[in-house]
Amino acid sequence: MKNAEREASFSEHKVLHPVHLLIACLEEKTGALGEISLRNNLNKTSLSNLAGNINGKTQSEFFSITVTKEVVQICESAFNYMKRYNQVYVNEGHLLKALLTDSSIKYNLSEEDKNTILTLGTTSRDMIAHFGRYTFPSINSQTIRKANKYDEIMLGNFVEEHFSKEWSHTIRTGFQKEEPSIYIALDLNEEIIGFAAFDVYLNKKGYFGPMGVVKNRRIKGIGYALLHHCLRDMKEIGYEYAIIGGAGPIEFYEKACRAVVIPSI
Repeated sequence: MKNAEREASFSEHKVLHPVHLLIACLEEKTGALGEISLRNNLNKTSLSNLAGNINGKTQSEFFSITVTKEVVQICESAFNYMKRYNQVYVNEGHLLKALLTDSSIKYNLSEEDKNTILTLGTTSRDMIAHFGRYTFPSINSQTIRKANKYDEIMLGNFVEEHFSKEWSHTIRTGFQKEEPSIYIALDLNEEIIGFAAFDVYLNKKGYFGPMGVVKNRRIKGIGYALLHHCLRDMKEIGYEYAIIGGAGPIEFYEKACRAVVIPSI
C-alpha cells in the first residue's frame, strides 16, 4: 500500500488510482506476487497511463493521500472476499481479485495476463519450509497437546463442523496410526479450538497440513504454536523440508516459518 502511494505521487493528479495498487503488486519480488511479476508481459509505463481519468476522489482510512472512489470500492470488495473465505486478514489474493473487477484494469489487460494473475495470485499454493538452520521459537504449549485415539470422534466432528468434510476425512485417517501425528489446541473448558497435522494427507511423508483454528480465536498465536509443534516433530523424525500443501494464507507461513511458494510449472 505504501508502494501504491509512492506510484500515485509520481502521477499527474497525485491521486491514488486502482492501477497504482496493481503496479505495487507487480513490483513485489517474493511469494505469489513475485511469480506473477515474472510470468506476465505487463508494462509499468502503459499501466500508469490508465490512471488518467478520475471520476471522483475522496479520503480513505487506509491511505495517507487522496484516492479515487474506485479504490474505496476495491478495498470494500477485498474485505468481502476475505469474509467469504472465512479469513481474518486481507491478503494479496483478495486484493488482486478485487482489482480485476475495476473497469480501467479489466478491459486493458489481456486474457492471458488476467488468467496468470488469477491462477498464481488468488488460489491456494504449495509451499516449502527448510529446517536446515531453522531456530524454533519458544511457544506457549499449555493449551496444546498431542492427539490420542480417544480424540478421533470429537476432533473429526469439530473439523467437519468448522472446516470441511474433506479435512475431517483426512484427519480421521490420521488416527489409523498407532500414534497420530496430530496436535489439538484446547480452551479453558477443554473444548477443541484448533488442530494441526502432518503425514496424514494421502499418507504423504513430509507433508504438513491440514491446520485450522476457529475464527474467533485466530490472530492469538494458536495457529503459530500448532504449526511449530508439528514442524519440530518433523525435524526430529529426520525431514529436511516440510511441504505445506495448499497454503491459503501464504503470508502467514512466510512470516511464521520462512516458507516459500513452490513455483508453478
